[in-house]
Amino acid sequence: MALRINDTVPDFTAETDHGTIKFHDFIGDSWAILFSHPKDFTPVCTTEFGAVARLSDEWEKRGTKVIGVSVDSAEEHKKWKGDIEKVAGTTAGFPIIADEGLEVSKAFDMLPAEAYMPDGRTPNDSATVRAVFIIGPDKKLKLSMTYPMNVGRNFAEVLRALDGLQTAAKAGVATPADWQVGQDVVIPTALNDADAKEKFGDFETVLPYLRMTKLKG
Repeated sequence: MALRINDTVPDFTAETDHGTIKFHDFIGDSWAILFSHPKDFTPVCTTEFGAVARLSDEWEKRGTKVIGVSVDSAEEHKKWKGDIEKVAGTTAGFPIIADEGLEVSKAFDMLPAEAYMPDGRTPNDSATVRAVFIIGPDKKLKLSMTYPMNVGRNFAEVLRALDGLQTAAKAGVATPADWQVGQDVVIPTALNDADAKEKFGDFETVLPYLRMTKLKG
């Protein structure tokens, strides 16, 4: 069954290059991002994991834990971290799940139930394991993105989306296209004008159903 927005994400116990984790316990009261790739020692994913490493301060500012997942072993992950850190120019401090049996990939609907890893496997055997999941402290899926193998993920967009999700959750608003922190936000249509005025103060009515306001503080 497909994993949809606001579904509780699967809990699982798995080995990582940092040791054994239980996923819901790992998340705790934090936000979390699970990002996956088809195989260790592949070019595009090495650059991506490097990008994640360079953003470590940004994840921490947002109270967000990041964790990778791959179909290779924890020992392979440890070796691959050296390449990631060479590309990133910094330490890759996040754990990577060793999903050799594909349990996590299948639980998150990244691969079909009948998928398996053949001997001499290549990235093509696990090509759809190429996703980003943003998960809230309530353990529910807030956003997912899936990419092909030949297009690197934009982690600046992942960070922007995380900001939007956290702002929406905290302030009870929505964010418009291309929104960045500090820009005007959208007032939900569930609020009438009087309630919107009481909650947000002044606002601009662009259309009867599109009202923009600045967040205080």
